[in-house]
Amino acid sequence: MRSIKQPGAQVVERIQWVEARGRGFSFVLEAGLPLLEAARRGFAAEGFAGGVLNFGDGALGPFGYVMPALSKTGENAAFYSDTYRPKGITRTKLGSMTLGMRDGAPFFHCHGLWIEADGITSGGHMLPDETVVAEPFEVEAFGLDGAMFTAEPDPETNFKLFGPVAAPGCGARTTGRAFALRLRPNQDFAGCLEDFCRMQGVARARLRGGVGSTIGARFTHGGVIEPFATELAITAGTIAPGPSGTAEAALDVALVDYTGGIADGRLIRGDNPVLMTMELVLEVLD
Repeated sequence: MRSIKQPGAQVVERIQWVEARGRGFSFVLEAGLPLLEAARRGFAAEGFAGGVLNFGDGALGPFGYVMPALSKTGENAAFYSDTYRPKGITRTKLGSMTLGMRDGAPFFHCHGLWIEADGITSGGHMLPDETVVAEPFEVEAFGLDGAMFTAEPDPETNFKLFGPVAAPGCGARTTGRAFALRLRPNQDFAGCLEDFCRMQGVARARLRGGVGSTIGARFTHGGVIEPFATELAITAGTIAPGPSGTAEAALDVALVDYTGGIADGRLIRGDNPVLMTMELVLEVLD
């Protein structure tokens, strides 16, 4: 399987996880607010401090983002491009966000695809401090009680990355079990998730959100992304018993690579290793 050497020593714990409870809900992002504040308000209205959300058609402006890029210094296996600030209104096609905490304040990690005002289709990593909701649009969210994604220094990748940590109960109404996860580099996305579910006795589950990166990508429709650095959003994901009776993952994603190439589809199981990180929220169905 493909792998990329990281600058730091491999952390022994390859899956960082916290069991929690959660609930799905929808809300409308308020126009004129920074995207971060609009998301925070939507979760807070339901009694949650964090979780994940997904969206389709939306409108952003002003808007700032970065794309994956090669590292210029060698301090990281890959890095970010310079900041892009397209003029006018950018129309989103899809996006996935993790809402958590960084340096004691709300923060998000959000990847998506969009069409800029000049008609250019692009994608990447939205910047919390430079992105504003231009028009109201609806999002699908899943709040967490008992877990929070918190940004902490990661010695393996030399980035400050979101990972789940146990958090005091928020008192919000919940409907079932959930797991907040972070998959570390150089392990197959589907295989790692399947192994985790087997160890936890989970036969059926649904991914309610996912943001991360893979080392290129291999799709079931035959598509191949060779550039190794991607920014990826989960568009749908399930865990269910396969023909052998054991848990199998079906993972649909959309991504942009460091050359600007865009792709989407279902990932092949066993051939899509994580590059830097993969943040996930898994809702248990059985």
